Amino acid sequence: MAEKLFTEFPPVQKQVWEDAIIKDLKGADYDKKLVWRTLEGFSVQPYYRAEDLKGLKLVGGKAGVFPYVRGTKDNNAWLIRQDYLVKDNFKKANSLALDGMMKGVTAVGFDMSETEKVTKADLKTLLKDIELTAVEVNFKGCKEISLLKSFISIVEESKVKASSVRASFDYDPLKELNSIGEYNAKEATKLLTKAIELVKNYTNIRVIGVYPYSFNDAGSNICQELAYGMNMGSEYLNLLKEAGIKIDEAVKRIKFTFAIGGVYFMEIAKFRAARVLWANIAKAYGAKDINCKIKVHAVTSVWNQTVYDPYVNMLRDTTEAMSGAIGGVDSMEVLPFDHAYRKPGEFSNRIARNVQSLLLDESHFDKVVDPAAGSYYIEELTDAVAKTSWDLFNQIEDKGGYVEAFKEEIIQNSIKETSAKRDVNIATRKDTLLGTNQFPNFTEVAEKEVTKKVVTRKAAPKKSGNMIGRPLEVYRGAQAFEALRFKTDKAAKRPKAYMVTYGNLAMCRARAQFACNFFAVAGFEVIDNNRFNSPEEGAKAALKAKADIVVACSSDDEYANEVPQIAKIIGKKALVVVAGDPACKDDLKAQGIDRFISVKSNVLETLTEYQTKLGIK
Repeated sequence: MAEKLFTEFPPVQKQVWEDAIIKDLKGADYDKKLVWRTLEGFSVQPYYRAEDLKGLKLVGGKAGVFPYVRGTKDNNAWLIRQDYLVKDNFKKANSLALDGMMKGVTAVGFDMSETEKVTKADLKTLLKDIELTAVEVNFKGCKEISLLKSFISIVEESKVKASSVRASFDYDPLKELNSIGEYNAKEATKLLTKAIELVKNYTNIRVIGVYPYSFNDAGSNICQELAYGMNMGSEYLNLLKEAGIKIDEAVKRIKFTFAIGGVYFMEIAKFRAARVLWANIAKAYGAKDINCKIKVHAVTSVWNQTVYDPYVNMLRDTTEAMSGAIGGVDSMEVLPFDHAYRKPGEFSNRIARNVQSLLLDESHFDKVVDPAAGSYYIEELTDAVAKTSWDLFNQIEDKGGYVEAFKEEIIQNSIKETSAKRDVNIATRKDTLLGTNQFPNFTEVAEKEVTKKVVTRKAAPKKSGNMIGRPLEVYRGAQAFEALRFKTDKAAKRPKAYMVTYGNLAMCRARAQFACNFFAVAGFEVIDNNRFNSPEEGAKAALKAKADIVVACSSDDEYANEVPQIAKIIGKKALVVVAGDPACKDDLKAQGIDRFISVKSNVLETLTEYQTKLGIK
């Protein structure tokens, strides 16, 4: 049937498409208009065809077959994970975990990062009524080997079959290097070899964590996260090999935790590329093909979350979770929408769980092996991400490996260069954070839990004390804009931005809408108007409304003569701003009118300047 359908249509050569596109561009530059230059440094074409896949080595194959681009197993099912902060309340954490399991959680995570000491009795309380053969149990923020010892002891006492216990412990000294700049190779080797020894009879317990999520926290791009994560894994394989651990045993004990960012198709490609890269790295160390399968846990990105218009985070979570699901992760945690500014409650936890339940139970994403296979676009992206990441991986290996590169601050500087580009893109709205730097809720008041500390980006860490390298700078992409709006929220008076609309109806309305959106980003009160009969009428109405900012909104042709009239009426009683980037800009500047807003503006710098002029600090 398919053959008959396609035979009705004559084949169209690629050049025919190209000729049609060039004609429609009417002289515009093809590359500038249609080719996307990614943050990772490679180009993405506007469309792909079947012939574009002919040169790709990673296309085809089967799931469960080296190099595992199509998946490490013969299905696409993943575990729904939710993490619970233990602190020192083991009973409460146990209760929350049991409740989550009743509501769809199939992988429980216990965050031990704020727990100083864990006795065997504490651990028994934490695991009470949790059937270890039915759910995967994960321990995050592990510090002492005693936690693993106690767990193994409890499992042995329960007399369950060793191979039926699925668990993970994220002993990850390099994560400490990333976060606090400290690392001791001898101590790391001792910790990791002891952990592997303790679980030698447990085939499904992973005890070494590799946490590329750290790079996403610092604003890295996808290939940096992927490549540097592989470098961390390679560093551990070197340590363990030198310590006498067999390579097949070492690779089976490692688990990666990646972020899921917001670039939908790129993230799908990242997880497919991760399987290929790790398979080839493990094989290069001498591991058997069957043991070269990467174990991936994925968590939605904190870097993308916002504290203003926070319910938008639900949408971000959903698209990110879809990327993880289609990309073929082994387990996934969707962070609650309010994770960035408060301890999540039952409502936000429930929504986070249900995002994954919907993808599994209603969308049936687990029923298709490698859903992205055969997509010309995603197959091309997978190849590009893999190649770019592999080159970056080798650059770090040539420097002596991850630790040496971190000491020389090659890792940090590379990520800082990327994050600085992302910051500029957000500041100029080339990249949109919906509800924060674009299309804000004009009347929103921040949740009570949003404090100055939440919206303020911490100072860049400096190398000191026992550090062998400067820690990564962790922040969220939205914080600069959130701090801007937070200052307005806390100001004694909320500034008024008044739209003086006149002249050409289409232009004045378009520019008023743009300007309202522009100033609302900083939390200013915006007052829009349909159209005044004259600019003089609008300027007088603005004075009557006691506006702090008066925005001229009209067509370029009408600005040259009439904006000076508005400025004369307003005087020094308010700031006069012109919406647009008119040809008469230099003439207006010569008359003292020097404030303009347009799509070319650095929104963050401009609004910060206006806040300062209006006395908001």
